[in-house]
Amino acid sequence: MTAQDTVERSDSPTRIAAFFDLDKTVIAKSSTLAFSRPFFQQGLINRRAVLKSAYAQFLMLAGADEDQLDRMRAHITSLCTGWDVAQVRAIVEETLHDVVDPLVYKEATQLIADHREQGHDVVLVSSSGEEVVEPIARMLDITHFAGTRMTVADGLYTGELDFFCHGRQKAAALTAIAERNGYRLADSHAYSDSISDLPFLEAVGHPTAVNPDRALRKEVVQRGWPMLTFDHTVSLRARIPTPSGTAVTAAAIGLSAVAAAGVAWYGHRRLRRRRGN
Repeated sequence: MTAQDTVERSDSPTRIAAFFDLDKTVIAKSSTLAFSRPFFQQGLINRRAVLKSAYAQFLMLAGADEDQLDRMRAHITSLCTGWDVAQVRAIVEETLHDVVDPLVYKEATQLIADHREQGHDVVLVSSSGEEVVEPIARMLDITHFAGTRMTVADGLYTGELDFFCHGRQKAAALTAIAERNGYRLADSHAYSDSISDLPFLEAVGHPTAVNPDRALRKEVVQRGWPMLTFDHTVSLRARIPTPSGTAVTAAAIGLSAVAAAGVAWYGHRRLRRRRGN
C-alpha cells in the first residue's frame, strides 16, 4: 500500500446526511408565497404581483419545462429588482415565527430528530431564496442549507440570479455540500415532494418521496422508492417542553404549603412574644 493510497482512503467521505426539500416537505406550503402578505404589507409587491407569484410557484411545483422555467426566472428577478436586501431580510426575520412556525410538519420534525439521533447531519435545500431559507434553517436548528441566490449590488437586488436552486442545479447544490462536508452520498438520504426534484433524489442512495405530486408518485412506484405522507402541522414553540398540569399543581401546592408554614410560624412567634410581655 502506498502513501497515496493511504491519503485517498483517509480522505474518503465517511459522514452521512439527510437532505430535505423545504416546501411541502418540511413546511405545508410554499415558503416564498408564505411571505407574500408581509411583503405586500410593507409595500414591496402589489396584489397583481402576488397572483403572478402564486401562478409561477404553481408551475414550479407542477414540474415546468425549460421555457416555463426561463419565464419564472425572469419573473422572479424582475419582481425583486431594486429591492433593498436589508429590508427583505428584516421583514423575514420579524415575521418568521408568525408566518412559518404554524406551517411546520410534525412528521418532518420527528424525522429530523430521528436522523440526528443516528448521528446524521441535516441539510435544507430549497428553490426559495436564501433570504428565506437561511432563517428557516436556523429556526429548525439546521446548520447547512442552500437556496436560490440573487445578485446584489450596493445593497439592492440587480435583477439577475447568481444561482437558481431548482432541478439539476438543486442536485448540484446537494453534491457540492456533500463534497465540502465529506458526506457519503451512497448512504445518505433525501426527501422531496416534486418531480422537479428527481435529480435531487437520484443523487443519494436512500431517496424518499414526501407528499409526492402525481408525476413523482408515478416515478416512485416504478422505482420502488418509499413514500411518506405528512399532514399534521405543529408550532415549534408548542413542542418546547413545558411542565405538565400535574407538575404545575404539585409546585403550586408545594409553594402554598411553604407559604402556609411561614404564616403559621410568624403567627406563633407573635403569640409567644405577647405572652412573654
